[in-house]
Amino acid sequence: MSLRNAVTASLDTYFEQMDGQLPSDLYTMVINEVEGPLLAYVMEQVNHNQCKAAEMLGLNRGTLRKKLKFHQLID
Repeated sequence: MSLRNAVTASLDTYFEQMDGQLPSDLYTMVINEVEGPLLAYVMEQVNHNQCKAAEMLGLNRGTLRKKLKFHQLID
């Protein structure tokens, strides 16, 4: 299954569970739900080396640190 298909399937399930109610701030919710596990996975793959993780993700190291703190993956 592609990542795109997995996201679509998850959104289908989410909207089914909403039972006709419309969510608010859906974009932020989806980004936060995906970003945390993505960052945790990448950090694991590079043995918590932030420079390598930033390069792998195509992010500035400062931006990565900010996101890691937001998701409580570092102090």
